[in-house]
Amino acid sequence: MKRARSKSLLPALGGVLLLLAAGAAGSEPLPGSEGRADLSDKDRARVEAVTRPTTEFSRAEQYEAMSGGAATSTAAVNADSFSHFSENLTFQQEEGFKLGNALFRKVWVSSPSSTQASDGLGPLFNSRACQNCHLKDGRGHPPQASDDTSTTFLRLARPPANAAEQGRLDALDVPNFPDPVYGGQLQDFAVPGLAAEGRMRVEWSEEPVRLAGGETVFLRRPRYSVGELAYGAMDPGTTISPRMTPPMIGLGLVEAIHEADIMALADPEDADGDGISGKAALVRDPETGQLALGRFGWKAQNATVRRQTAEAFANDIGISNPLAPASHGDCTAAQTACLAMPDGVQKRLGDTEAPDPVLDLVTFYAENLAVPARRKASFEETLAGKKLFYEAGCTACHTPKFVTRRDARDKAQSFQLIWPYSDFLLHDMGEGLADGQKVGLADGREWRTPPLWGIGLTETVSGHTFFLHDGRARNLTEAILWHGGEAQAARDRFADLEAADRAALLTFLESL
Repeated sequence: MKRARSKSLLPALGGVLLLLAAGAAGSEPLPGSEGRADLSDKDRARVEAVTRPTTEFSRAEQYEAMSGGAATSTAAVNADSFSHFSENLTFQQEEGFKLGNALFRKVWVSSPSSTQASDGLGPLFNSRACQNCHLKDGRGHPPQASDDTSTTFLRLARPPANAAEQGRLDALDVPNFPDPVYGGQLQDFAVPGLAAEGRMRVEWSEEPVRLAGGETVFLRRPRYSVGELAYGAMDPGTTISPRMTPPMIGLGLVEAIHEADIMALADPEDADGDGISGKAALVRDPETGQLALGRFGWKAQNATVRRQTAEAFANDIGISNPLAPASHGDCTAAQTACLAMPDGVQKRLGDTEAPDPVLDLVTFYAENLAVPARRKASFEETLAGKKLFYEAGCTACHTPKFVTRRDARDKAQSFQLIWPYSDFLLHDMGEGLADGQKVGLADGREWRTPPLWGIGLTETVSGHTFFLHDGRARNLTEAILWHGGEAQAARDRFADLEAADRAALLTFLESL
């Protein structure tokens, strides 16, 4: 059985220091290096006790069904299960959540328009509203036969062109560099009078995988490309990476996990020789200029929900905001027709198209989408599957639980026992899942461990069971079988289980 790694902070920080020693960021203070300074000695002992990995699988752990602590939603399970607010919000905060929800659903229009508060779409864009990408606040899907690409998009990035650009990467000032013509994201829609950048294309092939007991599973492999490029060729070094929209539950709780607890799980040099070498995704906080711990996005490229929200406004909808003030979104200097289009900035409302409090309210909404309560956490088959999940080594990356920081900005997220089943670190997932695209400290084979809470409600909320960053997996079995690299051993243990044991492990996942 793969044992969970000890939460000893010093070895982890030493590994990260080794990782950064050669770069400009190596001499800066690391996030979480002060340890859990938010806790008293008494609190620290309580936290260590309650987050210790269980060895008892005959019954559910205390509070295990409340995945998001006191913020957990206990509402009836239905298609709106990811859209409830944290149950420990105040009445005034509920109002802010509902206002944020209205803005999240807001449909933006091209400029100029009589609806001035909604001006500013694009000029190039992927969607007209946040809700269109995050349907029901749930998981997106890969392109289907209808050619619907609204919940999957293509990230574009190229390597540094010179020493100066390499220096900016080393200092973590930028995660990578956009294509010089098409920017950081392919925009497949445009306002009237402007051509969209191109069209996402995907071709699928299938390959068989044999499981213990004789069962054969067919894994489908995507090949993404771009057609109908409207502004000439891309840079020869530009890589394209499909990204499917993830579910939005529990984001504020994730941000409230203390950096020290995540850093303590990092082992970039695999000092303990267990084959798991997760590393922290350190990023440069553009608001403070300091190093911060990335924990949001498929490659953990953003440190805060606010930054993640700001980038989605700018890149997905083309809406400027206080953290991404370019009023023409992802338009590049080469796209002169795009830059000549009118923008939606209304000086009486602010300097950007989504000024505060718009960004603040949408951020608050995203931070407080509640995690649903577990189902059947104490059932015999669920517990049997949980034991197998631990024994297969899955918890080496999918860390079951944390206690959030005492000094969290919002009391609703403060000192909560939560069960995200993620270490929020970067891991090498093997060549099969590689996209070849570097994002900050993440290389082309590395991905952030996604949290598993709510995964069993994917079909209920989103109407499908597509998983992984590009939706190639059509169910949980396929998602597990695509694991490689550091996760290869855990994947092989799953494949070697008897059919009844594989079913039990899946039952456990479906209860999350």
